[in-house]
Amino acid sequence: MNSNPYPAFGVLLVDDEPAFLRSLSIVLERRGGINHIFQCQDSREAIAMIERENIGLVLLDLTMPHLSGEALLTQIKAEFPEVAVIIISGLNQAETAMNCIRLGAHDYFVKTTEENRLVEGVKRVILLQEMQAENYALRRRFLTDTLERPEVFASIITRDKAMRSVFQYLESVAPSSQPVMICGESGVGKELIARALHRLSNRNGPLISVNVAGLDDNVFADTLFGHHRGAFTGADAARGGLIEQAAGGMLFLDEIGDLSQASQVKLLRLIQEGEYYPLGSDRPKRLKARIVVATHQDLVRKQAAGEFRKDLYYRLKTHQVDIPPLRKRRLDIPLLLEHFLQEAADELGKEKPTIPKELPVLLANYTFPGNIRELRALAYDAMSQHRARMLSMDVFRRVLAQQKSAPESVAQAEVMLFDPDLPLPSLQDIGDLLTQEAMRRSDGNQSLAARLLGISQPALSKRLKKTQTGE
Repeated sequence: MNSNPYPAFGVLLVDDEPAFLRSLSIVLERRGGINHIFQCQDSREAIAMIERENIGLVLLDLTMPHLSGEALLTQIKAEFPEVAVIIISGLNQAETAMNCIRLGAHDYFVKTTEENRLVEGVKRVILLQEMQAENYALRRRFLTDTLERPEVFASIITRDKAMRSVFQYLESVAPSSQPVMICGESGVGKELIARALHRLSNRNGPLISVNVAGLDDNVFADTLFGHHRGAFTGADAARGGLIEQAAGGMLFLDEIGDLSQASQVKLLRLIQEGEYYPLGSDRPKRLKARIVVATHQDLVRKQAAGEFRKDLYYRLKTHQVDIPPLRKRRLDIPLLLEHFLQEAADELGKEKPTIPKELPVLLANYTFPGNIRELRALAYDAMSQHRARMLSMDVFRRVLAQQKSAPESVAQAEVMLFDPDLPLPSLQDIGDLLTQEAMRRSDGNQSLAARLLGISQPALSKRLKKTQTGE
């Protein structure tokens, strides 16, 4: 199983001393969790290895036979400018270090320097390389408006432009090892997004999901970290935690906004240190899974109220995905309705009924507080009561009636269409407004806009022409 937390590229160690290569590899693996490591004893072979193994970072000694470190550094920066280089030398000379930096090295460490400082320096460069790769990929996808792996998102039914942007962002950050925070109201499909991210990452390990809402500190620690035998009363056998089960994959923590303060501290340490202690153990284990969290809560507001740690929030939001609510994805409502009705019909052994033309229009004016989950429940409820060829709208009308009977201030905010202090618009003005709205919802597609208005495309073109000429 590939448990490397930095899967996007390899790290190449170049040194003519085999013993130093072995010891440096062990340090990077044990203290940094970096496993995707290649070794090269002959500096003349380094360029070929960089090209062959998709190397993103080179740790380079200066004093080597055949080809010196400075000469190899110059060659690497000329042929592979995107590859970062860190010099690790036995020479503690400021002039040599400055010259290497001028030649393009990212950092310079002396071999006798404290190992922790070296490991942290390597991790910083890896993070920088990941961010640069993500930014490049994101720019390229937005400029070309493409998805490289659209099949990954097949289970997420949408034609919304904001959702497409989310998909492009997920493709860009998928290779990273950094945490991802998925934000959105309840019912928008945050776990589907986590599954798509897991598939995009190409990690060999599983996606392990847990809802942390309501877990007290001890249960949270035991669930994630596991325990040794005898760690507490009833711990008759050792048990691995979810972090261990997710090794090489992803750990998805849902409802992170409900985590207790004590558990927040534990999660922060896990992310910062990259290691954890099973209950009853004094030996740490490495974190070998990517952390993905989700919340429907406003964590900025919870920070202000002292209910969520700022340091944890900024650690988690390295990559943040915001899923729009269904009321902002009106074009998705008919698609989702069709899908859920077919799904319910198959499950109930019925024929999918015809959908009344007015139903999508009716639903487009509903706020869907429960989002996609609510629409699915409505479709299943309507399908279970269905008896005729045409789908009954009774279930949907009842829900909309409840919305209309909401407190007056809320109801007015939802249904007030015109300023009461101004005269009502003419029928011609209303027609123009409907035309403009249909064009907006169809993103300028006249064929789709005509279908939304229930008219032919030539009639729409004629109406648009009149609007433009002011006739």
